[in-house]
Amino acid sequence: MLENLKQQPPDGILQIMQMFREDPRDTKIDLGVGVYKDATGNTPVMRAIKAAEHKLWEEQTTKTYVGLAGDAAFGEAMIGLVLGDAVDTSSVAAAATPGGTGAVRQAFELARAAKPDVRVFVSNPTWPNHVSMLNYLGIEMVTYRYFDDETRGVDFDGMMTDLAAAQPGDVILLHGCCHNPTGANLNAAQWDEVIALLGKTGATPMIDIAYQGFGDGLEADAAATRKLVAAVPETLIAASCSKNFGIYRERTGILMVTGANKGLNQSTLAFLNRQNFSFPPDHGARLVTMILNDSTLRSDWEAELDEVRTSMLGLREQLASELQRLSGSDRFGFLAQHRGMFSRLGTTPELVQKLRDDFGIYMTNDSRMNIAGLNTETVPSLAKAIISAGV
Repeated sequence: MLENLKQQPPDGILQIMQMFREDPRDTKIDLGVGVYKDATGNTPVMRAIKAAEHKLWEEQTTKTYVGLAGDAAFGEAMIGLVLGDAVDTSSVAAAATPGGTGAVRQAFELARAAKPDVRVFVSNPTWPNHVSMLNYLGIEMVTYRYFDDETRGVDFDGMMTDLAAAQPGDVILLHGCCHNPTGANLNAAQWDEVIALLGKTGATPMIDIAYQGFGDGLEADAAATRKLVAAVPETLIAASCSKNFGIYRERTGILMVTGANKGLNQSTLAFLNRQNFSFPPDHGARLVTMILNDSTLRSDWEAELDEVRTSMLGLREQLASELQRLSGSDRFGFLAQHRGMFSRLGTTPELVQKLRDDFGIYMTNDSRMNIAGLNTETVPSLAKAIISAGV
């Protein structure tokens, strides 16, 4: 039987990681893998997480299962963090998942259960796992224009034209903040137009918010999601704690569903968890809950998260400034305008290959680079390589 299995294509990012490890050059720079790194190249455990883990170790008396939807306190804390008071909590169902990826997968499963022939609109480009999961599940995918390779900003006119074709029963997948892989985001006025269009088409929005706090701050990054859920009758929201709490390996995420029938939505979320992994992991979720419900821990977490955010903004501004100095133009100014860990240079795979071969600069083939992979000392080297390669 097993001989009938088909060889799956290798993961592009894992390939880049392997090539980076095998590169003997001391000057090589890893901008491929999507994790935050500090100035020393380490992904640290946040102070509040350390403190919460110590407290949990002292106080926890059991490792038995929690409910199918996870600990209710985690759901309440995350609803508060992401949605604030935008909607009445009596209309929000929630279920913990293994990471934001698990939340996205469960959202797709939920949409298919509600409408077997559902269509999901995704931005071009989007996070590759969106595409991979939709294809695996056999869900029809419709792409909408998003990134403009000339301006390195949002092709908003193209986006709105494409989304106007959506119909009731379709799902429109939107990035809540810090668009992955481009770093280009909608402004407040554009979000208002998207929300108005959703009202006209009757399509259901799905928000993937994986980087809250990495862009302009916790509240600012959630503003569009909150405005949207307050304006439409139903929404799917997949949130991740991997980045803003730095707990990548704990696989902590949550799927929230807003709508009139919370009971039905909640029972469906529990059912889907049962079919997939039964009880979700609890360790990371419990740490997040402890931090969000403890004023001292939360204050320290917010302060460290803001340090992370401003560090990335500083690197963006330094890189844009250095490229302006070397090129004599402001054509790289978009790097300072993008938000989150990523920016897409908007160049060709051939030039990405040249950066890798000639300068030891590793980024994905679509020219997405992880800004957090830089530090103040490597920014000048990257800028010089970009100009020398003719990007």
